[in-house]
Amino acid sequence: MTDITADTAVAPAAPSRRKPLPLIIVGVALLVGAVWGFRRWSFGRTHIETDNAQMDGHITAVAPKVQAFVSQVLVEDNQAVHAGDTLVILDDRDLRVRLTQAEADLANALAAGGSSRRPGQAQAQLAASEAQAQSADAAVQSAEAGFRKASSDLERIRGLAARQIIAAQQLDAAQAAYDAARANLEAARRQASAAGEQSRAYAAGVGAAAARVESARALVENARLQLSYTVITAPTSGVIGRRAVEPGALVQVGQTLMSVIPDSGVWVTANLKETDLANVAVGDAAEFTVDAYPGHTFHGKVESLSPATGARFALLPPDNATGNFTKVVQRVPVRIAVDAADPARPLRPGMSVVVTISTAP
Repeated sequence: MTDITADTAVAPAAPSRRKPLPLIIVGVALLVGAVWGFRRWSFGRTHIETDNAQMDGHITAVAPKVQAFVSQVLVEDNQAVHAGDTLVILDDRDLRVRLTQAEADLANALAAGGSSRRPGQAQAQLAASEAQAQSADAAVQSAEAGFRKASSDLERIRGLAARQIIAAQQLDAAQAAYDAARANLEAARRQASAAGEQSRAYAAGVGAAAARVESARALVENARLQLSYTVITAPTSGVIGRRAVEPGALVQVGQTLMSVIPDSGVWVTANLKETDLANVAVGDAAEFTVDAYPGHTFHGKVESLSPATGARFALLPPDNATGNFTKVVQRVPVRIAVDAADPARPLRPGMSVVVTISTAP
C-alpha cells in the first residue's frame, strides 16, 4: 500500500515564466515615441509652424462724400455686387438747387464779362476803346507831320524875311501856322494818352470779368460734382458686409455706411516669433489649413515680412522705458500669398489658419 502511494505521487510543478506582452507594448511605444520625436525634431529644423495666423483681405469702406438724407438703400448684407452697382441714393434736392443757382451766376458772369465763346459787354467796350486808341495814335502821327511841316516853313520864311525878300505878313502867317500845329500836336498827344489809359482800364476790366466767369464756371462744375455724389456706387466687385444705414437717416461725409469685401485677393497673415525669422525668406513655400475646411491643405508662398512687430502697430504701443520690464517674445506679421483659389472652399478674411513654412534650402 505504501509503495503504490509513493509511485503515484505528483511531481513538483515547473517554475512559471513571466508573459512578455507588456514588455513588447512598452518597447513598441518607446520606439514609436522615439521615431515620432526624431521626425518632429527633423521637421522642426526645416519648418516653422504656427496657429497664430488668420486670413486677411482688402475690406473697402463705403462712405458718402456729401451730407444728405438717405433716400434709398438698394443692397442687403451678404449680397454680391459688381463694381459700379448703385448701393445708396441720397436726397439730391438741395444740391440741385445749388446747381441751378451756380448756373444762373455763370450766365450773369458771361453776360457782364464775356468769354472766348461770347463777346459780352466788357469785351465790346474793350474793342471800342482799342479802336479809339488806334485812332488817337493816328491823329498824333498826323499832327506830328503837320508840326514838322509848319516848323520847316517857319524856318524858311524867317530866313527870307531876314533878307527882306518877303513881307512881314507872311512871317506872321507862318508863325501862326506853327503855333497852331504845335497846339494840335499837344492836343493829339493828350487825347492818345487818355485813350490808351481807357483801353488799359477796359483790358483790366475784361481780365477781371474773365476771372469771374472762370470762377462761376468752377462753381457750376463743383455743384455738378456734388450732385453726382448723391448716387453711391460699389468701388469694387465683392460681397456687402456690415450694412449700417437705413432710408431716412442723415449721413455725414466719411461715415461708413457698409463694407465691400472683394471676391478675391485674400492672403494669410502669420504672426511668427521673432526668434523664427532668421530662417524665413521671401519666396519660401508654405502650406496651411483652415479651421472651416478640416482635412484640406492649401498652398502658398511667403510674399513679404512686416517692417515692424505687431505691437508697434497697436493703438497703444508698449513703452519699455518706464516701470518694470518683462521680456516677451515679439511676433512679426508675415504675409503669405495663396497659390490658387478654390471656388468650393472660399477663403474669407478673419478665418483661423494653421501655417507651416518650409525653410529648407
